[in-house]
This record gives sequence, C-alpha cells and structure tokens, in this order.
Amino acid sequence: MSQIIRVKPTQDGTYTVYRGTLMLVSGLTRAQAESYEASLAQNERKPDESIH
Repeated sequence: MSQIIRVKPTQDGTYTVYRGTLMLVSGLTRAQAESYEASLAQNERKPDESIH
C-alpha cells in the first residue's frame, strides 16, 4: 500500500509536498506542487517492469 501524497500551503505562501509524514519538497508555487504531486502519483500507478 502506498502512502498518501499531499500538497499543503505554508505561511509564506509557498507549498510543500508530503508522502505520508515525510516532506519531499517545499518552497514551490501551487502549480509546481500540483505538477510534482501528479508526477509522483503517475509513477506509483506504473507496474514494475522486470528486466529479462
């Protein structure tokens, strides 16, 4: 089970992206944070590719 990815605003007007309780990146604009969140979610949906 993967951890929840969240975007939270900060008091200085920037945004921080979290996975579970772990802070991944901070100081982003809202658009940057949402794009980062979407790319993480997309990567989690990809099936593992085995190497043969």
